[in-house]
Amino acid sequence: MEHIEMLFRFVGGLGMFLYGMNVMADGLQKSAGNRMKHLLEFLTKNRLMGILVGAGVTAIIQSSSATTVMVVGFVNAGLMTLVQAVGVIMGANIGTTITAWLVSMSEWGTVLKPEFFAPLLIGIGAFMLLFARKEKVKDISEILIGFGVLFVGLSFMSDSITPYREAPVFAEAFRILGSNPVLGILAGLVVTAVIQSSSASVGILQTLAANGMVSWSSAVFITLGQNIGTCVTALLSSLGTNRTAKRAAVIHLLFNVIGAVVFGIGMFVIFSFNRTWAVSQVNSVGISVFHTVFNVLNTILLYPFGNQLVKLSGILVKDHAPKEEEAEDVSCELPHLDARLLESPSFALEGAVKETVRMGELALFHMETAFDAVRTGNQKQVDRAFKIEETMNEYEKQMAEYLAQISKGSLTDHQRLVVNDLFYTVSDMERISDHCDNIAELAEKMIQEGLSFSQNAMQGFEQITTLAMDSVKAAVLARETEKMAYVQQVIQIEDEIDDMEEDLRTEHIDRLARNECSAERGVFFLDMLSNLERISDHANNIVGYVADEGEE
Repeated sequence: MEHIEMLFRFVGGLGMFLYGMNVMADGLQKSAGNRMKHLLEFLTKNRLMGILVGAGVTAIIQSSSATTVMVVGFVNAGLMTLVQAVGVIMGANIGTTITAWLVSMSEWGTVLKPEFFAPLLIGIGAFMLLFARKEKVKDISEILIGFGVLFVGLSFMSDSITPYREAPVFAEAFRILGSNPVLGILAGLVVTAVIQSSSASVGILQTLAANGMVSWSSAVFITLGQNIGTCVTALLSSLGTNRTAKRAAVIHLLFNVIGAVVFGIGMFVIFSFNRTWAVSQVNSVGISVFHTVFNVLNTILLYPFGNQLVKLSGILVKDHAPKEEEAEDVSCELPHLDARLLESPSFALEGAVKETVRMGELALFHMETAFDAVRTGNQKQVDRAFKIEETMNEYEKQMAEYLAQISKGSLTDHQRLVVNDLFYTVSDMERISDHCDNIAELAEKMIQEGLSFSQNAMQGFEQITTLAMDSVKAAVLARETEKMAYVQQVIQIEDEIDDMEEDLRTEHIDRLARNECSAERGVFFLDMLSNLERISDHANNIVGYVADEGEE
C-alpha cells in the first residue's frame, strides 16, 4: 500500500504541476491582453524578430509544443511563410527553458523552496480572485494561483520519489542511460511523446535530479531526447494540413534532431575523456543550465541555415501535385481557419479579424461583380455573383463556429467585446452579399427581358454604386486598422448615399412623367437603389462596432 500511495502522490503531483502551468499561462495571456495580437506584425520583419517573438510567446503560454502547433496553424492558414516560421520555431525552443528554471527555483535557497511560499501565493491569489473587481487584478491572481499550484505539484512529486532515492534499480537505470547516448535520447523522446509535454518531462527529470538520482551524462542525453520528443505534438497536429504546414512541423523536427545529434556526439566525446563528471550527480539547476545552453547554442548554430532547413523540408515533404492547393477562383476561397490557433485565444482572435477582413474584401468583389453585371448585361458576371453568394453563406457559417470556439477561451473583457462584434460584423457582411445577390438577380431578369437603363439612369447608378463601394472599403479598413478616420468616412458616405438615393428617386419620377423611362425599367432601378442604400447601412453598422471598441 505504501508504494501505491507514493504512486498516487506522484501522479497527483504531476497533475497539479500541469494544471498549475496551464492556469498560470491563461493568466499571463489575459494579462498580456491586446499586446499579444500585435506580435504577428513583428513576424514579418526578419528571422531574428521571429526568434524573439517565438521565445516570448512560449514564455507566456508555457509550452513550446503549443507555440509550434500554432505556427503550423498560421502556415496552414496562410498567415505566415515557412521562412518566418523557422525563426519562431527556434525561439520557441529557447522560451521553453523558462519552465525548467521555474522548477529549479527550489534549489536556489530556503526562501524559494515550494513548500515555503507556494501556499502563500495560492492564498493571496484566491483572496484577490474572490474580492477583486478589476480584470487586471484577477489576471494577476490567476498567475499567482497557477504558480503556487505548480510548485505544490512539484513538492508532491519530490516527496513521492524521496523514499526511493537509494533504490539500486534507479541507479542502474540512469547508469545505462548515461553510458549509452542512443538509449538516453530514446528514453527522453518516448516519455515526452507519451505525455505530450517537454516541460512536464523535464520537470520530472529535474525532480529526480533534486533527489540525487540522476547523473550528468544521463541527464544530458535524456534532455536531448526530450527536445526531439516535443516535436511529436506538432507532427501529429500537421496531419490533414497542406504541404506547407507539414513542412513547418518537419522543420521543427529537423531543428531538434540536428541539434541533438551534434550536441550528443560532442557531449559523448567530452564524457569519454571526463568520466568523473559523467557519473557525478546533477541537480535541477544543472539541468536548467544545460537545457538553456543547448537551445541557445543550437539556435545560434542553425540560424544562418534557416533557408536550407526550408529547402530540406521541401525535399522530405514533396509537392506531388502543385496545383491541388491553388484556388480556382477568389470567389471559391473559404476562410483559412485553423483549430490549432485556439491554443492561444489572443492569436486565434487576431486570425479571426484577418479572416473577417478577407470576408469584407470578398464582399467588395461581390459588389463589383454584381454592379458589372448591371452595366454590361453579362450573364457570366451574374453567374459569378451567384457563386460568390454561396461562398459567403458558407463563410459566415464557418466564421460563426470559429468565433464561438474562441469565446470559450481565456480572453480579456475587451477581447470578448471584439469577438461579439466580429459575430455581428460577419453577419453584416453576409447581408451586404445578400443585397449584391439581389442586384445580380435583377440584372439577370433585365438580361432575360432585354431591358437596359437610360443614359441618365445609368449615370445615377454609377454614382451611387461608387459611393457604396467606397463605404464598404472604408468599413473593411476600419475593421482592419481600428482607425477612427475610416469610421468617420463611412458615416459621411452614409449621409451622402441617403441624400443621393432620394434625389435619384425624384429624378426617376420626373423621367416617368416625361415618358423618358418605362415603369418596368423603373421597378428594377428603384429596387437596386433600395439594395444599395441597405448595403451602406450595413457598412455603417460595421464601423459602429469598431467605434464602440475604441471607447472601451
